[in-house]
Amino acid sequence: MEASSSAPGCMHAAAPAACAVPTIRSHGSRVARSHAYDWLALLVLVAVDGLLNAVEPFHRFVGAGMVADLRYPLKHNTVPVWAVPIIAVIGPIIIFTVVYIRRRNVYDLHHAVLGILFSVLITGVLTDAIKDAVGRPRPNFFWRCFPDGIAVFDNVTTGVICHGDAGVIKEGYKSFPSGHTSWSFAGLGFLSWYLAGKIAAFDRRGHVAKLCIVLLPLLLAAMVAISRVDDYWHHWQDVFTGGVIGTVVASVCYLQFFPAPSDEKGLWPHAHFRYIAERESERRRQTATEMSGPLDAMESGRGGQ
Repeated sequence: MEASSSAPGCMHAAAPAACAVPTIRSHGSRVARSHAYDWLALLVLVAVDGLLNAVEPFHRFVGAGMVADLRYPLKHNTVPVWAVPIIAVIGPIIIFTVVYIRRRNVYDLHHAVLGILFSVLITGVLTDAIKDAVGRPRPNFFWRCFPDGIAVFDNVTTGVICHGDAGVIKEGYKSFPSGHTSWSFAGLGFLSWYLAGKIAAFDRRGHVAKLCIVLLPLLLAAMVAISRVDDYWHHWQDVFTGGVIGTVVASVCYLQFFPAPSDEKGLWPHAHFRYIAERESERRRQTATEMSGPLDAMESGRGGQ
């Protein structure tokens, strides 16, 4: 795609009025206001996710015969909870900002930030809702339930009678699916889509190096997922499902704001091309108006003769 020097993606270099650069200073507030309801929806998602984390998850039955598979050691997280937003959200937003600094397209920056926030928050709500509903015990559940190593079971049902910390036990019933994994794939999967569009990874020219760049964020997400199994916080099914949820939501959110990377307009968001079309339409109306003035004068002159 050819781009004029006055505006990225502008198809009419000779028409400066139609090709004005949409920057934060000139269009930032207008773009944000036009998506006010979307930003409000993000706040609602944050509140819903907070509520889902506060409620008690379903306590799935754990009997004496099941404990043997849940005695893996209770380790610290290789990837702390606080690190996931940095990896999956803040890191990609820094990349979006760098692209903005180089290309000055506020539509691209705004929609990329809005899209990735929707991706991780929708994923978070779905993940936590499923966690609470399923209540699958973690691989290290035994040590959460019996921190002193002394198991106590109900004489009738043989179900566990936990005597550990209530908060630790609560987290022990949140194995499926993996939140670390779903968030990582939601944020980094969105970044992969974004990079694919920016470097034209699917331009059919066969540059495999571009695919390597696109796959790097997914590799990082996969490493986070593997760490969850290695730390014995999740079963492999948990991280697999979390990865699927995050990838699907990231794909839907990206395509809501951007064309597919293989599209000839895959470089910029849909809104950018609507902006260009509106400016071009405005330029044509102005040109028609300017030309109609002299023509009307000539017609009036002829009529007076």
